[in-house]
Amino acid sequence: MIKKPINSNRNERIASKVQTLVAQILQHDFIDDDLISGVSLVGAEAHGGMQFVKLYFYARENVDATQKRLDEITKTIRFALAQKIDQKYVPDIRFVYDDTLERANRIESLLENIDK
Repeated sequence: MIKKPINSNRNERIASKVQTLVAQILQHDFIDDDLISGVSLVGAEAHGGMQFVKLYFYARENVDATQKRLDEITKTIRFALAQKIDQKYVPDIRFVYDDTLERANRIESLLENIDK
């Protein structure tokens, strides 16, 4: 009988937990910030032995300004995360824009133009 490693999906669990908690922090602590209120967290990946978590976000408009604002408040978010997470260490977080929707729309547009 082959034993399954206990921590086989630990990175995914940590990334998912961090994504959920950061989304709650953004929703409650930054509700008055116009740039941040339009942000949706759409994915997360834990890297480097869970030293940091990459959070993928989507914003409908002004992506560069939103990225800059998220980078500015990362320390504040991480401090709030430390209050909520039940781990010994709090991973560093990095925000990365997820352009999947734009790429899908571009491909769909190209496919439509082929038919014409």
